Amino acid sequence: MTEERFSALTQLGGSNEMPASPEAATLERVPNARAEMDYVVRFACPEFTSLCPMTGQPDFAHLVIDYVPDQWLVESKSLKLFLGSFRNHGSFHEDCTLMVASRLVETLSPRWLRIGGYWYPRGGIPIDVFWQTGPVPEGVWIPDQGVPPYRGRG
Repeated sequence: MTEERFSALTQLGGSNEMPASPEAATLERVPNARAEMDYVVRFACPEFTSLCPMTGQPDFAHLVIDYVPDQWLVESKSLKLFLGSFRNHGSFHEDCTLMVASRLVETLSPRWLRIGGYWYPRGGIPIDVFWQTGPVPEGVWIPDQGVPPYRGRG
């Protein structure tokens, strides 16, 4: 039996095609049943891919998204499809990382959000991109993202 509060979801529970682009992807949200509490939700995407906008070659990253929800939670299947839609999207590391963060903030209006984009080397140089919406809410424990700096094969 589907609860009324989940009736607007269109992607969960069915077969879905990968969106053609991040712009075409739909991020869905569900009501936060514990909106009175401050807590952290973490999503780790260790196999994020996009394309270099100049060469068309694949780029790989480990994304870690932490957020303190307010009224909404992101529906995880829609997030998976949104992140997968970058597979054929050509953009620099910084832009991809910030596009993900911006869409989440736009969709959820969280109390706080942080993203770490740990990109694997391109041209021998790893690029890490970090952004957050502002100070961490008082009293909220934010664990380390747990992704070590790139050390190569050394």
